[in-house]
Amino acid sequence: MAKQIQLSPKQLYTAYKPFKHSLEVLEGTPRSGKTTAGHFRYANYLIRSRDTNHLIVAYNQEQAYRLFIDGDGTGLMHIFGDLAQIKHDEHGSHLQIHTSRGIKKVYYKGGGKVNSVGAITGMSLGSVVFCEINLLNMKMIQECFRRTFAALDRFHLADLNPPAPHDPVISDVFEVQDTDWLHWTIQDNPIISEERKEEVYTTLSKNPYLLERDWYGKRVMPEGVIYSMFNQGTTQIPGLLGQPYEMYFVADGGQSDATSCSCNIVTRYKDKFRVNRVAHYYHSGTDTGQVKAMSQYASEIQEFMKWCIEKFEMRYTEMFVDPACKSLREELHLLGIDTRAADNNARDAKKRGGGIEVGIERSQNAITNEQFFLIDNNEYDHYHFIKEVGMYVRDDNGKPIDEYNHAMDEFRYSINYFYRNYVI
Repeated sequence: MAKQIQLSPKQLYTAYKPFKHSLEVLEGTPRSGKTTAGHFRYANYLIRSRDTNHLIVAYNQEQAYRLFIDGDGTGLMHIFGDLAQIKHDEHGSHLQIHTSRGIKKVYYKGGGKVNSVGAITGMSLGSVVFCEINLLNMKMIQECFRRTFAALDRFHLADLNPPAPHDPVISDVFEVQDTDWLHWTIQDNPIISEERKEEVYTTLSKNPYLLERDWYGKRVMPEGVIYSMFNQGTTQIPGLLGQPYEMYFVADGGQSDATSCSCNIVTRYKDKFRVNRVAHYYHSGTDTGQVKAMSQYASEIQEFMKWCIEKFEMRYTEMFVDPACKSLREELHLLGIDTRAADNNARDAKKRGGGIEVGIERSQNAITNEQFFLIDNNEYDHYHFIKEVGMYVRDDNGKPIDEYNHAMDEFRYSINYFYRNYVI
């Protein structure tokens, strides 16, 4: 029996409105139903299109597949059912769809890196879907528009959560293209219960910035964002620079909350030590709806560690785990991985103005002083780190809110170790 899909009036309008603009933007809050609307909008376009090749681009290829090909049961592969199959050819992995206007090939690729454009060089496309467009590399975005110049039925669809008012995606993309913009809030999602809405509102109301952005869907300046000095364009680089000194791992675990583990390599470059976040394992039971046993997390982290050791050809010195996460430490010990309690700034808490703020200040300084970098990685990339770093904020009393901080906590732990051994 086919799955019954309940769509809101705004979702139905989005799916079936006339195609009058070359770029359509669905911008609004998380959990607003805009991505689901995008699935049906794009399926409607693909049925009509006379072009063969199309593209879905997200921060990484896994996200492109998860957000639009699968889409939690409403993506293209489910809409087209037996008429669609995953295939692979010289241009890469794609969903091949049989329509009344012939076969359509919908490629899905990552676009968050500086060199992402290489994946689409030489391709001629009829359309592009940009998932979370504000997280994509601007060169990749602009190249995607160029790849559709020869299309018979040229079309682009983008979705995103509200960016800062001066985000370059607004001035360099939305205001340049022939754009049709549609605003979304959680009220537009028919499957969110009133109880769930109340829970979300209670959480967001602790901070005016999050309330304006993630409840009302407004573009607001991130005044409460803790790591506002982070700039993806300058902090994320293609490869390690300098002489490698040490590799170490840091982890923070949870089952309903996210489990996060980073691989960090210290290098010396131009007479300055820097810590490079080269790889990131991350899984959230809440976000994915798939809660894993702590033993499974430990096993997956072990595989992550092996991958990093082979990839960077280094031995690691330490594996630090949040001292509160005793079950993860025990499971890692059973696998033969020795661990140490991470420095969570508990000792600093006894000093005036200490505690977590000491670690945050160190982390801020590392970013500002060009001593912290993200290194491009196809296998274990920085998607979740970049999302959290833009959403980790303070409440009205100036205290960090206990949300969007799973990767941020172990990031702070990794900087604490770096500072004690290479800076102080």
